Amino acid sequence: MMNLFKRLDIPGASEALPGRAEPIPTSARHFVTGESLKGPYPQGYETAAFAMGCFWGAERLFWELNGVHVTAVGYAGGSTLNPTYHEVCSGQTGHAEAVLVVYDPSRITYEELLRAFWEGHDPTQGMRQGNDVGTQYRSAIYAYGETQRKAAQASRQAYEAALKARGLPVITTEIADAGEFFFAEADHQQYLAKNPRGYCGLGNTGVACPVGTGVSQEA
Repeated sequence: MMNLFKRLDIPGASEALPGRAEPIPTSARHFVTGESLKGPYPQGYETAAFAMGCFWGAERLFWELNGVHVTAVGYAGGSTLNPTYHEVCSGQTGHAEAVLVVYDPSRITYEELLRAFWEGHDPTQGMRQGNDVGTQYRSAIYAYGETQRKAAQASRQAYEAALKARGLPVITTEIADAGEFFFAEADHQQYLAKNPRGYCGLGNTGVACPVGTGVSQEA
């Protein structure tokens, strides 16, 4: 829910909460597919990570895609070690609510994941998505390697042109190298499968993204 009193800047490492040495408890298996949440994942599968507001709805968006092996929600892009949900929501860890996506590249391309990302939320809102306000709701792509980073940058350029043509604001999405992904608590994993009428904060611009099937990852 909207909280206008949260800080809307990301704290530096010296300002962030210290966290803890041990990972917080989470689920062992995906509630929908039964696959191991933390792996090991099948050989040849690849990993992606996206932040697009509240991670409950964002995770469902990706687990419903053909070719996605497993998804998990967690915290990325911040400084606090092994943060909790309440710490992330305080704005004092620097993390975004994120979705880890493990996928079979022979069945779904990274560009198709990028298209789902861009079309699944509004990437022009800065530190918010709709009524959800705070640094944890920012839009971000965390790239695993140079190929993903270049593909993400190319897709941002293409989608920004499409948004501009419709008179919409510039994209505020952060594109950064993936650091450590901290798995969220068990209650948050596959939340909308466990709570079908639960809150989903996803909204979008209504503008199609001109990337997807047939676009090379080297673009």
